[in-house]
Amino acid sequence: MTDTPFVPDSFTPPTSLARSQFVLEPLGPQHNERDYAAWTSSVDEIHALPGWATSRWPVMMSLDENLGDLERHARDFANRAGFTYTVLDPDDNAVIGCVYIYPEKDAPGAQVESWVRADRLELDVPLAEAVAAWLARDWPFEHVRYAGRPDLSR
Repeated sequence: MTDTPFVPDSFTPPTSLARSQFVLEPLGPQHNERDYAAWTSSVDEIHALPGWATSRWPVMMSLDENLGDLERHARDFANRAGFTYTVLDPDDNAVIGCVYIYPEKDAPGAQVESWVRADRLELDVPLAEAVAAWLARDWPFEHVRYAGRPDLSR
């Protein structure tokens, strides 16, 4: 690990990304039930998405344990240690996925992962493309490794 902050103090992390098919907002405890329903219905499909084949998550946990996980992600966001966004349906506000932006291990830059639930798999590529463009346009990273996706170095 390095003593360099993940993002500069002068950087204000975006609080949304909106597209016609989805909206991103910071993940927090208010999403618990919808988040839990999304990933628990899609464990096998998530493991089949780019970057998730060897992941230890998702692993079954209780709704209360999921709440603790969401609280941790919200603390990371507040502390600027990592940025997790829930992916919402713009029509009914259902959780349809998640995007994680965390420091690269052993290198400067960001490590990104995303997933979509089983009944929204057609959004996997459009989500990844929108997030990649957003990171290149609005974030301060010189290098981004998007798990299972093409290299996004600048």
